[in-house]
Amino acid sequence: MKSYRAFLGWWIGGLIAFGITHSFHVPLAIDAVPGGILDHQAANSAAEVNRIQAEWEAAGLLGQARTAMLTDLLFIVIYSFGAWLGGLWFRRNGKGAVRVLGNIIVWAAVFFLLSDLGETILQLKELLAGEGSDSYAAIHSTLQPVKMAAWVISFVGIIIALAAERLSRKPA
Repeated sequence: MKSYRAFLGWWIGGLIAFGITHSFHVPLAIDAVPGGILDHQAANSAAEVNRIQAEWEAAGLLGQARTAMLTDLLFIVIYSFGAWLGGLWFRRNGKGAVRVLGNIIVWAAVFFLLSDLGETILQLKELLAGEGSDSYAAIHSTLQPVKMAAWVISFVGIIIALAAERLSRKPA
């Protein structure tokens, strides 16, 4: 039971961290950069990164972008750890498909951690340097869909596993 509570604490903590991080990301979606941080993540060239950062600078949002990226790093670690603990718990304590789902969640959490940390660190380096990098942009724009897929798989996987566990406890 202790590991179940630890999983829920870290995972829910990660969701709360996501909400806080998202509140820092929202102001970055301006007319010239409608997707905000998502546009920066998807930027696949130094020129596009530079354009986005110039727009944020003109709008007085560079500090906001730094804060958003730094809080994103915290969210990534907290959520990934919680999802990983959840996957381990379902793998160890689940039955049948829930056990398999636990394995999938474990790997999705690892892929999310590595891809989102990589993406965010490269973006932050560009932001702090005040200029984009073609090689960094190529990498973070490639990592963006990987981390999004891994996050969705881990999140939906945990919801499904929790529901399956709850339904299996109900009397017939």
